Amino acid sequence: MTFDPIPPLPTAPTPGAPGDFAFLSGEWRIANRSIVDGAWLEYPGEATVHGILEGIGSVEELRIPARNFSGMGLRLLDMKTRVWSDFWVNARSGALTTPGQTGSFENGAGLFVSDYDDAGRAMKSIGVWDQITPTSCRWRQATSADGGRTWDHNWIMYWTRV
Repeated sequence: MTFDPIPPLPTAPTPGAPGDFAFLSGEWRIANRSIVDGAWLEYPGEATVHGILEGIGSVEELRIPARNFSGMGLRLLDMKTRVWSDFWVNARSGALTTPGQTGSFENGAGLFVSDYDDAGRAMKSIGVWDQITPTSCRWRQATSADGGRTWDHNWIMYWTRV
């Protein structure tokens, strides 16, 4: 399977602004493609997204009945640092992932990165919002074991506005 390359991470990120996630507000149908138990699976989903706090926040309720899965995305702009943080809550745990992925919008794509430890191995995870139009967008997730030089995709979502 061939994937679009992950855009380069900025050395000086563009400061975030209220409303950067306004494109995401509304009702969506989502075509998911992700790795489950080592194999790529495709399944439908849906989401409802609300902008909050005069554009410095965005709350997403994701529902994937085909996989008995739901969760919440919470995106917040730190007005002091002008950096966005993208947090996740899985409905099974109810626990907010912290510190979340931090990032910015660069050349029409939102790039949100976190570092984590995988059994003693330093890893990066990235979430990319791109192909943004008034009626659609794409989100994809990938991981890197080499500091971001190469990326392995593990989830792609194609969003279509309802």
